[in-house]
Amino acid sequence: MFNGGQGIFVLGLPYALLHSGYSGLFLIILAAALCCYTGKILIACLYEENEEGQLVRVRDTYEDIANACCKKLSPRLGGVFVNVTQVMELVMTCVLYLVVSGNLLSHSFPYVPVTETTWSAIAFVTLLPCVFIKTLKIVSKLSQLCSLVHLVIILVVTTYCLTQIHRWSWAKFRLSVEFEDFLVSVGVIIFSYTSQIFLPTLEGNMKNPGEFSCMLNWTHFFACVLKTTFALTAFLTWGEETKEVITDNLPSFLQTLVNLCLLTKALLSYPLPFFAATEIVYACISGGNHSNYSSPLFALGVRGSFLLITLLMAMFIPHFALLMGLTGSVTGAAMTFLLPSLFHLKLKWKKLSFSEKCADISVFILGFLCSVAGTVCSIKGLLQVFGGV
Repeated sequence: MFNGGQGIFVLGLPYALLHSGYSGLFLIILAAALCCYTGKILIACLYEENEEGQLVRVRDTYEDIANACCKKLSPRLGGVFVNVTQVMELVMTCVLYLVVSGNLLSHSFPYVPVTETTWSAIAFVTLLPCVFIKTLKIVSKLSQLCSLVHLVIILVVTTYCLTQIHRWSWAKFRLSVEFEDFLVSVGVIIFSYTSQIFLPTLEGNMKNPGEFSCMLNWTHFFACVLKTTFALTAFLTWGEETKEVITDNLPSFLQTLVNLCLLTKALLSYPLPFFAATEIVYACISGGNHSNYSSPLFALGVRGSFLLITLLMAMFIPHFALLMGLTGSVTGAAMTFLLPSLFHLKLKWKKLSFSEKCADISVFILGFLCSVAGTVCSIKGLLQVFGGV
């Protein structure tokens, strides 16, 4: 969970502060609180009270929640929509890790006459063992290693920034910001926390599901502290010279080291969305009867096909970053803010207090505004690239 909240987006947080000023610091804290809240209400939708008033887990997946909310309209419509949305975002996330891996290898070894696409294919080879991942326990161990690598990256960058403390000045912070630049910052900050897609599977696989809420509080708290410290020290060090990816501001000897750590982080991050996506696809194909993977060859075929699809997309889709932004603005906002609040209101309306209803409605409105703003900015960027505007 901590790993899910410490993605590659973290490297863009100092740049986000450049465009959002003091409001960016507030947004980092607010986004942590909102994502923690929507995670809790999403899991609450998995449970119902029995005749004795005890909470019982009656649903297992995001799909089950959607089907329960849409059963009067269509028994499977909600589940189909959620599954398509989930798989789109997970596929794009996996492809992004491959694209980032190719970019990092290219910058780390500029003297090697190999294109970024070829580097992505080379990185892909190291991910082939993913076809043998069957349980979340393996993924959790890889995520733990990923978190340790992330801490190394934060430590290296923050330590260098502390050596430059004589350059720090709070005057570098903006009091007023450009609205469009602010929207970009909102997208970077909010979507650096999103991991709701994994929560039903994660909670269902926990040894003690009763500790889920506590785990969510602590992981979001530490993610918020790390992000605030990292973004603040980096921005105070470079100010107006802060680049979109903060590692580009580092001296060359540190830049290579951090890039290789980032490569390791990207490759270790791949199995989590990969596992979640293949579980969804396999469940859809097998009609939900996938607990024991009764056909190992079929399961391997599903995972192998998914691996190949992500490689082909990473190699051949132009302007992937803009397409990722567009997909994230639509699917990310939907899965993180819109659907959890909407489902919670639908399933728990009679049991919610007035303040809880107001909170859910506020989160829904905020998510809708973020989605619309991010979509408009992404489409504008795509039109500019293709010469339309």
